[in-house]
Amino acid sequence: MKSIILLPLLILQWACGCYAQSVVQDQSIRYQQERMVYLQWDQNKFTPKAGFLSLNPYYWLTWGLFYPNYHKTDLRPLSGSGPQTQRLALVGALNTTDNKYKLQSDTIRNTALSEIANQSGLLSDADPLWLLYYKSQLSPVINNSAASILSGLSPQVSAKLVSEGLYSWYKNELDMLKQRIEAAHSTDMDRGARILAYHRYLLEYRRLSGVWAIRTSSAQSTLTMTAQQQRLKTNQVDVPDWTPHADIDIANKVLQHVQ
Repeated sequence: MKSIILLPLLILQWACGCYAQSVVQDQSIRYQQERMVYLQWDQNKFTPKAGFLSLNPYYWLTWGLFYPNYHKTDLRPLSGSGPQTQRLALVGALNTTDNKYKLQSDTIRNTALSEIANQSGLLSDADPLWLLYYKSQLSPVINNSAASILSGLSPQVSAKLVSEGLYSWYKNELDMLKQRIEAAHSTDMDRGARILAYHRYLLEYRRLSGVWAIRTSSAQSTLTMTAQQQRLKTNQVDVPDWTPHADIDIANKVLQHVQ
């Protein structure tokens, strides 16, 4: 008895389920969905249409009474002039501007770093021209001392230079030049100006060392002449034996050197 009652109920449920799964195809809804994104805003796809003499009631219920001007303006967000397209274009333009600003700021940063490296006195020790040339050429000035100044001179010449004040004068000049070199080396300035300062100080040192060489040579000559005069006064000069041919031999030697 139960089977007889349940069988019609199952058949009825199956039939209702089949009808519930039917696909609804509404062309107007599909057109509206396409209009709301980017696909189309075709005037021919606004359905239902007005029909013959605009007598279609569905047209008036859908468009004519409530939205008569709806189809005249493209409202798609992703249309050519849509708000979403404009926003994306604006975002792209802002990204391009940001990239240009970033490139410009990076260029300014690199230029600033280059200028700092070019002008900073803290980095002057790494300058190639300083390391390869000017450091060694100006070393006698930077590292000057009594031993380096009087090296190569006899004790008599050194004592004479010290007693006459020539050593003090030369040492003072070297110390002043050293201060100027260290100031140019540590002060922030353009690299070209720094190199020109090095070259100017090197020329000054060479002139000063030339004067010092003349003074030391003069001191040596003075000491030699004084010693010879002292020997003459004390009759300690040896006079070689003179013969008539002595002058002739001397003249011949001079002529040989001239030839």
